[in-house]
Amino acid sequence: MFWKFDLHSSSHIDTLLEREDVTLKELMDEEDVLQECKAQNRKLIEFLLKAECLEDLVSFIIEEPPQDMDEKIRYKYPNISCELLTSDVSQMNDRLGEDESLLLKLYSFLLNESPLNPLLASFFSKVLSILISRKPEQIVDFLKKKRDFVDLIIKHIGTSAIMDLLLRLLTCIEPPQPRQDVLNWLNEERIIQRLVEIVHPSQEEDRHSNASQSLCEIVRLSRDQMLQVQNSTEPDPLLATLEKQEIIEQLLSNIFHKEKNESAIVSAIQILLTLLETRRPTFEGHIEICPPGMGHSACSVNKSVLEAIRGRLGSFHELLLEPPKKSVMKTTWGILDPPVGNTRLNVIRLISSLLQTNTSSINGDLMELNSIGVILDMFFKYTWNNFLHTQVEICIALILASPFENAENGTITDQDSAGDNLLLKHLFQKCQLIERILEAWDTNEKKQAEGGRRHGYMGHLTRIANCIVHSTDKGPNSLLVQQLIKDLPDEVRERWETFCTSSLGETNKRNTVDLFGFNDEKFADQDDIGNVSFDRVSDINFTLNTNESGNIALFEACCKERIQQFDDGGSDEEDIWEEKHIAFTPESQRRSSSGSTDSEESTDSEEEDGTKQDLFESSSANTEDKMEVDLNEPPTWSANFDVPMETTHGAPLDSVGSDVWSTEEPMPTKETGWASFSEFTSSLSTKESLRSNSPVEMETSTEPMDPLTPGAAALVTQPEGECSEPVCSQQIEETRPGLGSD
Repeated sequence: MFWKFDLHSSSHIDTLLEREDVTLKELMDEEDVLQECKAQNRKLIEFLLKAECLEDLVSFIIEEPPQDMDEKIRYKYPNISCELLTSDVSQMNDRLGEDESLLLKLYSFLLNESPLNPLLASFFSKVLSILISRKPEQIVDFLKKKRDFVDLIIKHIGTSAIMDLLLRLLTCIEPPQPRQDVLNWLNEERIIQRLVEIVHPSQEEDRHSNASQSLCEIVRLSRDQMLQVQNSTEPDPLLATLEKQEIIEQLLSNIFHKEKNESAIVSAIQILLTLLETRRPTFEGHIEICPPGMGHSACSVNKSVLEAIRGRLGSFHELLLEPPKKSVMKTTWGILDPPVGNTRLNVIRLISSLLQTNTSSINGDLMELNSIGVILDMFFKYTWNNFLHTQVEICIALILASPFENAENGTITDQDSAGDNLLLKHLFQKCQLIERILEAWDTNEKKQAEGGRRHGYMGHLTRIANCIVHSTDKGPNSLLVQQLIKDLPDEVRERWETFCTSSLGETNKRNTVDLFGFNDEKFADQDDIGNVSFDRVSDINFTLNTNESGNIALFEACCKERIQQFDDGGSDEEDIWEEKHIAFTPESQRRSSSGSTDSEESTDSEEEDGTKQDLFESSSANTEDKMEVDLNEPPTWSANFDVPMETTHGAPLDSVGSDVWSTEEPMPTKETGWASFSEFTSSLSTKESLRSNSPVEMETSTEPMDPLTPGAAALVTQPEGECSEPVCSQQIEETRPGLGSD
């Protein structure tokens, strides 16, 4: 076998290491240096653990390579150095984590001026991160001693690798108590306040984005940890600090400065959206929804956050009316002056998240400001902005589905009979949602009738109309929605009713028609099929033929005549499961035909069996089972592969030794109308022990066959064109694989 031979060639690195003057760069030039390091090559590890080698590896990471080097190989050694140091070799982790001089050299990278080299920063962050995960106590103690560590992190937060290092410090430490110590230390260093200060119009966009992302990740990581550790006595100090009302007010004060900076505004809104998250994505396509009334702080929104936002609702509303200045945008269908912009889109997302909290005071302020009316105007103005349409649709759906909250005691009532949902009334009465839907629908139909293009918001408009119809039939506000529709002017109400039964109904029916006539159920995922109605089950016709007696009789006959007990002495090379030709006796044919039906399958089966019967009756052995293997040996032997071969001593075929085989004359074969192999034995000389399973005839022997050999009549080579038995060439051909006649 292949593995018996040692074909593993020794690495060239071992040869280099035998030299006393080998250098680190020579080893790093070898292609398999990383592979050998991860494979724990003892000589290589010992060489890399030398003080001068470790110092050079760290230097490659933190020092700028020469400017005159070719760009393709300029960062070759820094990259390889980083991979060697992060190969997770315990000896190197121990040496780096315990050698303070190496840590100081590595830490010195943060002392460089901004901006840092992003590639070297990623190498530095990767090395320090693995040290934090493998040597948390030593590394955290070292960083705590460096008084300027947090200052340097804030200084270089615009570099993404440094932001990653900060988050690694929060995630790589698994033991609860050391992690809590790190959180307390960072909170004492006022990391949250410093990150909030960065979200200011005076700062650069990269610093805005990374500071915002850092705060968002801190919130998510803290809530995840709180969900995993339900019995934790100590709250997360960083999350508690960020949720304070004064911190949120400071953040909002920064962005509503005299100068409207879109980057700062969007970054701040991202932080607010993260704080307002009450349902979080668990995996693709699914949302984890916190149950109503669940008191866990990881799912509930802090009231101080809502109060801080409520105080600035007017400023957010002004952003909808007067966003930061943006240049005119030319598109393929027209000119946008001004375009929607990222600022207004994120403000609408914030309004959607506030509506989800269903806070009566905030709902009242939005109603007074008419913020819902403004975003509805934007819905119809910006015809092709589907990001905007999606958020407006979510806002309307939330208003329709939100239960009424009593402003006095904050209790939620399922039915609107206990009070008035003022925001829902505002949506129907002040914003005139029904009228605007009907008007937009008519305008679109006229435009299409004139050959124009269908409006881009029509799909969302259809969903909004269906949502209203659904809320009318059932839902927490069904009674109020019904009443609001009844209070519409007669003309509008009649138009709405006609619209629901005609235009909307036809659109829904058209949307459910399968594309090109195909049924979506055939192409849907299996998980989605469970949602399909079972109305069509009654259309399925089941036709079962219960008269199977003929098939049963045929199967039993086959089993009785073809299945024989396996002999343990069978050859190891013989495949007992190999597919072979099946023939049936006349008796089995009579049993089959007596219980069969008049089906075409039965008739065809009987004809085929009759042909096979003639074949087996005319030959005592299958011609496909013979093979002559040696020209110099005595007359060859043959046997039917369907019957286990036995010796006169009953020894297994795989036994060795000349005493196994008997030289006595074989018993004559009992001849009847049907070949019987139950008493068949064969005696072979020691030279005849070779046997082949090949079904292909090899006529290589030139010696005549012994006429006394069992089955010789079937194996005697006939002159071409002659046949000694009724089994002629056509029948013999049918027994060869792939040569059967049709």
